[in-house]
Amino acid sequence: MSEAAALPVFLVEDDPAVRMGSAQALTLAGLEVRSFADAEGALAALAAELPGAVVSDVRLPGRDGIALLGELRQLDRELPVILVTGHGDVAMAVQAMRDGAHDFIEKPFTSEHLVRVTRQALEKRALLLENRRLKEALPTQDGLPVIGQTPAMQEVRRLVAALAPTDVDIL
Repeated sequence: MSEAAALPVFLVEDDPAVRMGSAQALTLAGLEVRSFADAEGALAALAAELPGAVVSDVRLPGRDGIALLGELRQLDRELPVILVTGHGDVAMAVQAMRDGAHDFIEKPFTSEHLVRVTRQALEKRALLLENRRLKEALPTQDGLPVIGQTPAMQEVRRLVAALAPTDVDIL
């Protein structure tokens, strides 16, 4: 199981029937789900747990899904957010995607579609987290992320370090 697939999906939906049905579809697909009736509850839960993806209705009591998207993007620009609405239009969908939404789903939607889009978001998250982990683990010598310990690679590192502070084009 990938790192992000082990992380829960935060589901934010104010309609209890839609929330229960969506949570059930995701759970039956083998995904872990945390359900919230409003954006405030989801944001409060972020302090204790990192989600792999967020699925949020656009129309919510209090803070709406578009505002939630903005706040989530400030907290973690790489967190996939899927917006769901029954009241959307093309302009809203385009703006949400420009604002960083992973996807935009219109109601009514099939369980299969919700699961497919959510799995794609989790796969993206897994790749991003793995990339982060690898960058942190990347061995560096002299501050240079150059892999290899052969004499030739040591010479490359030495040349790069010597030429880096100069204003010379190098090909």
